[in-house]
Amino acid sequence: MLHWALTFMIFAIIAALFGFTGLAASSVGLAHLLFNLFLFTFLLAVIYRLVSGPQSV
Repeated sequence: MLHWALTFMIFAIIAALFGFTGLAASSVGLAHLLFNLFLFTFLLAVIYRLVSGPQSV
């Protein structure tokens, strides 16, 4: 998911350099959404790990 967010961010920068501002804005919005989704799931995983305690093997 983080890979896709970075891909869309790079795509947005390239589109902005060539003057496609509408496409760049859409790509930035999608990259922002994917990054926030990644961050939310990462934090949920960390909180779950802290609450569940050590795992027995």
